[in-house]
Amino acid sequence: MKLRSEVKSYGERTDKSMQTWMQIVRAFTKIRTKELKYINACGLSMNQFEVLEVLYHRGDLAVGAITKLIMSTPGNVTVVVKNLTRDGLVQTMPSSEDSRVRIVSITEKGKAIIAGMFTQHSANLKSYFEVLSDEEMVIVYDLLRKLQKAQ
Repeated sequence: MKLRSEVKSYGERTDKSMQTWMQIVRAFTKIRTKELKYINACGLSMNQFEVLEVLYHRGDLAVGAITKLIMSTPGNVTVVVKNLTRDGLVQTMPSSEDSRVRIVSITEKGKAIIAGMFTQHSANLKSYFEVLSDEEMVIVYDLLRKLQKAQ
């Protein structure tokens, strides 16, 4: 086992950047794992949940818009939408403006499922951040937003 003093350094700022990145990834992974367990227990995959959630909160959307909002790929979203359509949770229709585009709409069955899940999902997310004060939450949000906008 290497002692800390034996660990290769790439410079103080670079080392701290890498350490900070690892903390972001570890925090994300821990929270994502907990939410995945909850979502799977409700009978959905994470991708299915994300598509239903974005449609529930944003309304009807083109597949391309869903892809961007849930940070996925067009092929993956197409498969997820196909499976959700099969299960009666969403429906698709051609766009009135562009026949190449499919508009996805959440069904009443889909709304009932996501509405039933979302109260617990939001409570779960709140609980994961209870370790932070209100002021710390604002700081973390602002700093992460600054990082995202700078890229």
